[in-house]
Amino acid sequence: MTEPPQPPNQPPTPSGYGHLPGPPQPGYGYPQQGENPYAQQPPTQPMQPMPQPPMPQQGHFPPPPGMPTVGVHPAGGAPRPKNRTAVVVAAAVAGVLVLGAGGYFAFLDGGDGDPKKPVAQGSAPADDKPSAAVDKGDGSGNGGKESEDLNAGRKQGEDKTLWLKTAKVDGPGLGVDSAGQWIVGDTVVKSVWKNLTAYGVTDGKEKWTLAFPTPICSVTKQTTAESKTVVMVKDGDGDSATCNQMKQVDLKAGKEGWTKEVPKEGLFDIMTSPSLGITGDTVAVSRSGTASAFKVSTGDKLFGSANAEGCKPDSYVAAKNKMIAISTCYDDDLSSEVSDADPVTGKKTWTFKLPAKYKVGAVYSLDPLVLDIGNQDKKERAIVVLGPDGKQRATVSGEGSFATECTNGLFRSVEVCSTTAVDGNTLYMPTVAESGKANEIVAFDLDSGKAKWRTPAGDGRTITPLSAANGQLIAYRKATSEQGGEVVSIPAAGGTPTVVLRNPSGTSAPIESSFFTPIVDYVDGRLFVSQSRLLAKGAAEKLLMVFGK
Repeated sequence: MTEPPQPPNQPPTPSGYGHLPGPPQPGYGYPQQGENPYAQQPPTQPMQPMPQPPMPQQGHFPPPPGMPTVGVHPAGGAPRPKNRTAVVVAAAVAGVLVLGAGGYFAFLDGGDGDPKKPVAQGSAPADDKPSAAVDKGDGSGNGGKESEDLNAGRKQGEDKTLWLKTAKVDGPGLGVDSAGQWIVGDTVVKSVWKNLTAYGVTDGKEKWTLAFPTPICSVTKQTTAESKTVVMVKDGDGDSATCNQMKQVDLKAGKEGWTKEVPKEGLFDIMTSPSLGITGDTVAVSRSGTASAFKVSTGDKLFGSANAEGCKPDSYVAAKNKMIAISTCYDDDLSSEVSDADPVTGKKTWTFKLPAKYKVGAVYSLDPLVLDIGNQDKKERAIVVLGPDGKQRATVSGEGSFATECTNGLFRSVEVCSTTAVDGNTLYMPTVAESGKANEIVAFDLDSGKAKWRTPAGDGRTITPLSAANGQLIAYRKATSEQGGEVVSIPAAGGTPTVVLRNPSGTSAPIESSFFTPIVDYVDGRLFVSQSRLLAKGAAEKLLMVFGK
């Protein structure tokens, strides 16, 4: 079957699962057709046709409610190709394919990211008084588990568990969110349902607590230079409550600042699972195809989708002194574009147009700008690198199925991925962690788009990037029930990983290994591992575990 003729001066229609468009023509935003480094070898059996759900909003490829996050590789009735030349696609985009049997195949987190799942809460009965209590401990480093020595069984050469906190929450519905974690000076601040609590990083002693009247429903890991951040809380406790209230919080002083409601950008502005991002004194609030920006210092509105020129921004993605707009153009194809955005005015100086039917599924970095784009209908994915002028400078290709955390629940807007890392000219991505098998981190050169090196986790373990700076990647090798986790450093040029923190085995390892989709940070020689969600059934649950020398 031949492809339809192309309109004059337009790129050829991409074809085939995994097709990667080539570099664009000079001065034009669309990637053009060329040699296909992403194309998979055909499967040994024909793929079964898969009916597709309607295409969601820009970047919104929601999983079915309540579905656990999974690694991405052929599943269900889709046969695995015998010779996988593989693609750096799949897990990078939060897409959902509906299989012929009615199941779901989710492009989601490999399991070690920072997913903020939607809080499915029900109204508490009138005679039931939900409560939250975080174990304050006694400063001994055991988080209130006085009968348990967290360093029992520690082997020679292993470092220490500094302390553990548990939380006893009697909450509504299917559990509560605990997605916030910030390390600010000598404290670590953790969110649990309606509270923010700060602990001393060395001993776990409580420094301060802020209690809000309604649940915290959205957070960002980013802060201003003055350690201020913005969280969002619901406007009530019931099922019909909306996540539309912004609160400024001084994380250093433990004080609450202004509170303002996010004004609507039009009749179809539905405040569903908003995502936050901070750069400078600007906080971006993106939700369900609409976005706005406000001043962190005052809460005053700066700009939004309603007053944007041209195509409508679905998301403003902000971090590290950069901001981009991801927009939908309401033409016949509902085409998409990406542009820079001034954090104060929202004005753009360049625009990158995506091929027809392509959407942005993930942002791996804003500086340099690395995007994962895809056509859900044709099962096509591509990772493109843009220069400061918005022109495509490279496409990334390599062998393997790659797992990234790039969506944060139902209808969440696009944010910068937390389980990939970019530093200078290198992109670091983890492959899918299959049960009982070691995954690996692959480093890609952003000029050539080719893989530079691969570092396996080894011993059936899982390894995930945490951060990258000054030519070094910091990664976390997850614990098993018998062996503690490790923090390792790998040079950008590759080489043998250097262990910088080796967590203890014995009593601690089973606890560390049982954190599901944890939030993980490594700061000033300490590793912070915490829960992103709690069952909230009134029983003590592990919340935050800290390791160090």
